[in-house]
Amino acid sequence: MTKIQGPAGHLHVEDGGAGGLPVVFVHSFAGSTAHWTAQLTHFRNTRRAVALDLRSHGQSDPPTGNDYGVESLAGDIAAVADGLKLKRFVLVGHSMGGAASLAYAGAHPERVAGLVLVGTPGKIPVEQAQQVMSSLGSDYENVMASYWNRLLTNARPIVRAQIGSEREHLTRAVSLNLIQALFDYDPRPALHRYHGPKLAVITPDQDNPFELHRLVADLPYKVVTGTSHWLHMDKPEEFNHILDEFLKEVH
Repeated sequence: MTKIQGPAGHLHVEDGGAGGLPVVFVHSFAGSTAHWTAQLTHFRNTRRAVALDLRSHGQSDPPTGNDYGVESLAGDIAAVADGLKLKRFVLVGHSMGGAASLAYAGAHPERVAGLVLVGTPGKIPVEQAQQVMSSLGSDYENVMASYWNRLLTNARPIVRAQIGSEREHLTRAVSLNLIQALFDYDPRPALHRYHGPKLAVITPDQDNPFELHRLVADLPYKVVTGTSHWLHMDKPEEFNHILDEFLKEVH
């Protein structure tokens, strides 16, 4: 366990293993480094594997203001990469963490040897985003409960319990700021700036026209079935195998 000074406070980091290209894992909304336990255990047998808690998540500090923009979350990744002196590494991000990872890769393509985007959102139309934010503003508890229930469909009981416990740690204000920031972010420019090896790993639910693999024609993707949104936690062996195969092509 390590603490690194980030742009908005101290960041909690789990660092271990040695050899090969390092892999850095970035969790989703309301998540933590604990989401990657199976991956850290698996990959530390052969290489250095790192996971971080983004600002206001897990054991990391909240920012002094309300700075939760996706580029700011990418700044947390940058602080960890610089603090650990990682010159070049593979970046794996889930959902919100995937958006932050993509923003980092677009800004620092020379340092990202490979990019894996797990359940990462594309660009939802403005009108739809406004409707969601309006609904959250008028009936936050029920709308959020519906959101979580939908994402947790097919979750293993242990995963459902973990996600249910973690989500209680985010306040309404922080949650709304993060959700608005994700709606505001357009991932396409960063994805076009990053020309290294990349892969999207998705569930069958991600088949809307605004999903990343639909918006960007040259983004390879693999589908994992029978899981919740947290596919790397529900089916860690299958997900780890996908990552193993991807890493064989990354140098």
